[in-house]
Order: sequence, then C-alpha cells, then structure tokens
Amino acid sequence: KQVYIFKDVIKTEKFSAKSPDVRITPDDIAYLQYTGGTTGAPKGAMLSHRNAVSDMIIATTWMGWESGQGLALSGFPFFHMAGLFFNTTCIYLGLTQVLVPNPRDTDQICAQIDKYKPTLIVNVPSLYQLLMSNPKFRKVDHSGVDICISGAAPFPEESQKDFEAIVGKGKLLEVYGMTETSPLTTMNPGKGKKKLGSIGLPLLNTDIKLLDTDTGKEVELGQPGEICVKGPQVMVGYFNMPDETKKTIDADGYLHTGDVAVQDKEGYLKVVDRTKDMLIVGGFKVFSKKVEEVLTEHPAIEMIATVGVPNPERPGSELVKAFVMLAKEYEDKDKKEIEKDIIRFAKEKLAPYEVPKIVEIRKELPLTSVGKLNKKLLRAEANK
Repeated sequence: KQVYIFKDVIKTEKFSAKSPDVRITPDDIAYLQYTGGTTGAPKGAMLSHRNAVSDMIIATTWMGWESGQGLALSGFPFFHMAGLFFNTTCIYLGLTQVLVPNPRDTDQICAQIDKYKPTLIVNVPSLYQLLMSNPKFRKVDHSGVDICISGAAPFPEESQKDFEAIVGKGKLLEVYGMTETSPLTTMNPGKGKKKLGSIGLPLLNTDIKLLDTDTGKEVELGQPGEICVKGPQVMVGYFNMPDETKKTIDADGYLHTGDVAVQDKEGYLKVVDRTKDMLIVGGFKVFSKKVEEVLTEHPAIEMIATVGVPNPERPGSELVKAFVMLAKEYEDKDKKEIEKDIIRFAKEKLAPYEVPKIVEIRKELPLTSVGKLNKKLLRAEANK
C-alpha cells in the first residue's frame, strides 16, 4: 500500500492532469456506503450517481434552498450517509459548512455557533439533547438560525418542545431516511406546516406505503405499518449480497425499511418503532419509542433507552427495561427513590404491559460513532 499527500496529488506533476478515459453513466455506482450496523451486521449499500443526485435535488427543491444563501453547521461525520449527503449538498449550493471535529464537545459547538452564526444546523437528536444540557447553549443567540434539522434517530416530542423553547418556535425540522435511500425519503415542509414528533411527508417523486408486519398488506389510515419506499433515491442493492437485497427490495421495487410508522389524515408520518426494537410483552406489542417519549416527560430524565429482556416466568415473553441518564439537577439525589418514582410515573401514563419493570440509572448512555443511542450494545448487556 502507498499513502499520498493530497496536496501533492493536486499541486505537483507526479500525476497526470488528464481525465481518465472512463465513461460514467448516471446508473454507475457512486458510493459503496456501509450501514451503521446498529441493528445487525453492516451491509454495503450500492448507491448510483442517479440515486445521490436525485435525492439532493429533491431535498433542495423541497426546502426551497438557493445557491449561496446561508451558512451551515453539522455534527454528522462524513463517513455517515447523512454527513456525506449534507456535505455534498453544501458544495452543490455553494454554502460554507462549519465542521465539528468532536460532536460530543458541546462547549466547542456553542463557541462555533456564537462565532459563525449559522443559519442551518444539522444533528442527531442525542447530540441536540447533549447541547440542551449545556447552559452555554441556552445563552447563545439563536436569532439567526432558520432551521435545525434532526434525523437518523427518534427525537422525543417533549424534548423537541424543550429544544424549540431555546432556539425558537417552528425552527426544528425532523426528517427520515436511511443509508439505503441516499438517505432522505420524508421531511417536514421547509416553508409549510411542521409537526413536532412527525417525520413529515413523503418527498417529491417518492412513493411510500405502510404494510402490516404480520400480513404484508397495506394498513388502514392511522394504523401502524412498516415503511416501504419506492423512488429514484432507492439503492441499487447490497454489495455482494443478492439474497439480502431480495429480502429488502420487493418485486414491485419497494424497499422495506424495518421502521414502523402511522400516517395521519394530513399525510404526516410518525415513526413508532423499528421492527427490531418492538417488544412482545405478554402477547402485546410494545413500541419502545412510545415508552421513551412518555418517560422523557419525567423531570429527572435527560436521556432514556428501553430494551426487552427475557421474562423468566413467561418463556417467549419480554420485560421492559429502561436505561436512564439523569438530568444534572438530579445527579446527587437518591437513585433508588428516583427509580421508584420513574416506575410510578410510568404506571400513571402507560398501559400496564408497557411499564418498565427494571430501571437502571447510568452516568451516561453509550452512543455510536455518529452520536445515536447504541441500543444494540444496551440490548446485549441487558441480555447477558
């Protein structure tokens, strides 16, 4: 192997300046982008030039972004599909992008916001939550921020309200996508009605249907079903994994995402869970995202993740376990009493089968390299 200094490649005569004699078509592979592996083994999504460019044009048209207008800041790393997409979009639009070397360093992000005055901020929900816990973020002038985009993981609705109380009402815009869809498939409108807790509407040229996870048939309006997507942004397939590709993209060209959502009368979608995160408690389906959203309203909870653990008394059934990171003002209080109070609170707000039977308080919750809650790791630890 050889390592070259990029400056030498572009500024010296060591390498030819002639374009390579290669014919590129829109359907050639542009990216071999690996999935995060948070719910299973990473897979290489083959994304064509058509996939990448289509999604970029669709999203910029949807948002009404204009060339050269605005300044962006994002904590997504470039190896993640969202970071790659946002960076190429900034280049396409000619926008300055403020880079974030360490997204967990909220002091630095606050300093960057104060210095550069971004109009557009893009992050995962857990990093927005970490920012909210930093007093400096609350003191920064957010008047110049137009939109704060959140994606790649669920953002509890109560936390969304708290976030908008800091940055300004109507500034948070939740989106939905995945590596296999280049990545965006739904967004709240940039200049229309936004709904907190919703991932918005299907994007332009994008067809979405919700299928019952048991029967495979389309669900009725308001009922939960797996999100299935068809559009120009859907990947070519998984690299060297034809069987996995057939499992994911059906004969009609719909990609089965593994995420479960409900759609309201206005067409807005709300993710209720991933199929792999759904728990089965005494024969009932428990949506972990619903439990987390409700419990986030408890004042002691800064961040929460729920997983299923085997019920020793009922083989084949699970118990709900909640991992909790406390708000700063509760860190020095009696942990056992807080655990009891969280369970009491859950009993008031949730169905009996949804109530966590185990609450474990931790100083911090594990995050992936992108900043998402690492439920895969928590699930493995809980099931040891």
